[in-house]
Amino acid sequence: MSAPGAAVSDAPLLVVDDLVKHYRLPREKLLQPGPQVRALQGVSFSLARGRSLGVVGESGSGKSTLARLVMALETPTAGHVRLDGEDLHALPPAALRRARGKLQMVFQDPYGSLDPRRSVLQTVTEPLRMLHGASAAEQRERAAAVLDAVGLRASDLGKYPHEFSGGQRQRIAIARALITRPQLIVADEPVSALDVSVQAQVLNLMQDLQDQFGLAFLFISHDLGVVSLVCDEVIVLYQGRIVERGAPAMLFRAAEHPYTRKLLAAVPGARRDGAE
Repeated sequence: MSAPGAAVSDAPLLVVDDLVKHYRLPREKLLQPGPQVRALQGVSFSLARGRSLGVVGESGSGKSTLARLVMALETPTAGHVRLDGEDLHALPPAALRRARGKLQMVFQDPYGSLDPRRSVLQTVTEPLRMLHGASAAEQRERAAAVLDAVGLRASDLGKYPHEFSGGQRQRIAIARALITRPQLIVADEPVSALDVSVQAQVLNLMQDLQDQFGLAFLFISHDLGVVSLVCDEVIVLYQGRIVERGAPAMLFRAAEHPYTRKLLAAVPGARRDGAE
């Protein structure tokens, strides 16, 4: 490979730079502006290609706001989100639509994220139709391929969400995210609505898909234990700020911030005394 190509491949896939998001709440008094919520306050990090970054925090920490900004579903108050060198929030609509082929999202609720009126084929191929205008034959071929990748069968394409278990529905949601062949998947609490035994299956699947397709994952969760199983690095969000970051093993062994230690206390069997 040439030197210029190597330089591009070594660059981070995702760069979040000093990201700020404020929300204005409804006014309480007629002549006064509504109170302001500072959901994110100067968040910065980068994610390498093919790697996984966990974002951990309790409800209200800003992690879901971060996910929506990375997906360009909302506009930041300040700061930048760069994917593969492109500032997503500065792109015109047509260019943003093309860029969306590089990133997809898996949502928390496998029941609510799938339209019960749509077949698996219609659900899985929806991003492909919106972004690429693929032919019906190509849509079906690629849908069958991604179903196989997530452990389902091509014969499932004609079925509907109610015919599947919760874990299978989340596999369908992951297949939908895979069909555009993205470089990054933002997973927002992807296993929190599943039984513990099924959680492990889905997490193992995501790791296998990362190895198979070279995916990068931004993994959003309230559970530091879950994130530690699948992520190379973890950042801890508290009141819209990053208060700690590091490899999962380091955080389990020597967390410094009181909020991180609080999250660790909720992990069954976590060792926080320095022992391996």
